[in-house]
Amino acid sequence: MKKVKLEIVGMSYSQSSSGAYALILGISGENRRLPIIIGGFEAQAIAIELEKMKPTRPLTHDLFKSFADHFDIKITEVVINKFEEGIFFSKLICEAGGSSTEIDSRTSDAVALAIRFDCPIYAYKNIIDEAAIDMDTEQVSEEIKEGETADKSAETLGKYEDYLVEELEEMLKKAVAEEKYEEASRLRDEINKRKEKMG
Repeated sequence: MKKVKLEIVGMSYSQSSSGAYALILGISGENRRLPIIIGGFEAQAIAIELEKMKPTRPLTHDLFKSFADHFDIKITEVVINKFEEGIFFSKLICEAGGSSTEIDSRTSDAVALAIRFDCPIYAYKNIIDEAAIDMDTEQVSEEIKEGETADKSAETLGKYEDYLVEELEEMLKKAVAEEKYEEASRLRDEINKRKEKMG
């Protein structure tokens, strides 16, 4: 199965879920983004390492890195290998003593470790095709100017049942343009669910 290399684009705080963040992964040279909802602790673990800050005491991911270094275990890559019901699953590809093994991981932990081990992050192409959001901001802003975007707020209603797929897709574009990545990921999941039902 073909893998696509990802890079960390940034994080944004969730407006609707207290303490949650959207981790934004991007594909080099493309406008597509993969927003992944993560907890505050994992967001902190990622941010601290990205900013090269040194906490006074090692965090859990730092301890894992020290433990792995001590026993000469290396994480060579992280692969986002499954996407089910809006949740991303990952695996760590590890090497020790000349042999390779895979370990299941939450994606947030996998990314936090990938930064510490300075290893690449990948996702299978079928996951990118299903879950990535297109960041064609020029097209989005034009559509907003022309008034083509449905003026219905998913944040206010919290439900999508009353919307057509076309309206949800317009709402998705608007959410992306306004960098509301958590809402965008919920809309994406709802659109995918509808399309699966339609066959």
